[in-house]
Amino acid sequence: MTDDAAGSARAWRPPERPGWLKAFLDETSAWDADAVAPLQADELIATAKRRTGLDDFGPDDWREPFEILVRAVEKEAELHLFGRLWTRQELILFLETRLRIEAEYKAHPEIEDEVIDRPVFVTGMPRAGTSILFELLAQDRQFMAPANWEFLFPCPPPEAATYRTDPRVPRAHDLITQAGRVAPTFHAIHEMGAWIPNECAVAFRLGFRSPHLAATFQAPTYSNWLFAADQAPVYRYYKRLLKLLQWKNPRQRWLLKSPEHQSFLPTLFEVFPDAEVVMTHRDPVRAQGSVSNLLGTFYWMRSDKPFDARAYEQLLTPEGAAARLDQVIDWIETGAVPGDHVVHLRYADLVEAPLATLERLYGRLGVPFTDQARSAMQAYLAGKPQHKFGAHHYTVDRADRTRALFERYQTYFDVPIES
Repeated sequence: MTDDAAGSARAWRPPERPGWLKAFLDETSAWDADAVAPLQADELIATAKRRTGLDDFGPDDWREPFEILVRAVEKEAELHLFGRLWTRQELILFLETRLRIEAEYKAHPEIEDEVIDRPVFVTGMPRAGTSILFELLAQDRQFMAPANWEFLFPCPPPEAATYRTDPRVPRAHDLITQAGRVAPTFHAIHEMGAWIPNECAVAFRLGFRSPHLAATFQAPTYSNWLFAADQAPVYRYYKRLLKLLQWKNPRQRWLLKSPEHQSFLPTLFEVFPDAEVVMTHRDPVRAQGSVSNLLGTFYWMRSDKPFDARAYEQLLTPEGAAARLDQVIDWIETGAVPGDHVVHLRYADLVEAPLATLERLYGRLGVPFTDQARSAMQAYLAGKPQHKFGAHHYTVDRADRTRALFERYQTYFDVPIES
């Protein structure tokens, strides 16, 4: 690991824990956390089966990553008791959701006939404007982004008549906003809520091949397996989920998003051959420091283990980030991904002139930029000024040798340096 990346990790300091969590951890410090909240793969699977009365999880390609994840979390993540309880609750929920999805398909095989037509995927480096772009595009009625709550509780499938009043929404909102109550500073990093559209990687948790899971735990055995694994199974299962969600609540055109897609573009186009991809581009040195803060905050929510960036070189080192960005260029130049289906957008342009930048983007996508879309986006921007939930502070390495690693990327996509 380079000295610069190590310095970035050392510069991160965990925020103060909220009083309720400090009191809970102090009060339960003598408890046997392993006994209270066991994390063993077979027991979690048996619990999900017992609670649902179902036993079919669908294609078996989820089991290996699930078992690797659970072992790595148990041996490496050093979760405190609340972290174990939170993790157990989530893993059982993911397993139960898989069981319920397969039950829906068995009862209604016609779901398989649903067509995911020309979906639009937003991707780019983490912290490079993918979230705000995604949220702005979601204001356009021509698109339909999956709401957070649908990913959490997709069964029974949402119905058009009750979509906005579904009784599952309050519980989903409570679970989704848990992170902000565990780490109040998280509000300054990422806004959460039941109706806010969420990332594909969140839904990927159902296949247990999710960078979102890798960012939740300091479990390098799982992360190392994940980044070398075939991602096609989780993209196929994601398509299965989208078909289910649109079955009784039709979508004109899906709007989807995850920074991780940029590392798996050939697989994305293999599973969604008519997709359009919008890729954001930002000064990678600036974005890099922000990722360190994001990961440190995620890990700290569930564990007192010091943040060890050395275990995550692919995510945090400038060399790893530059290699992934250069790979995108290679895919475009060799035709490994269809370049005419990838539209590029600079973060600097989106910040400086959002509506004008979006109008150009629509032209590239061949989609009309309607008055409804423009007005809704303008209203959204007016209600969400930068730093609405507090300033997001992080350190940025400005070493010339780090900057040089990104020269090809910044030149190729004309990405300006941020001060």
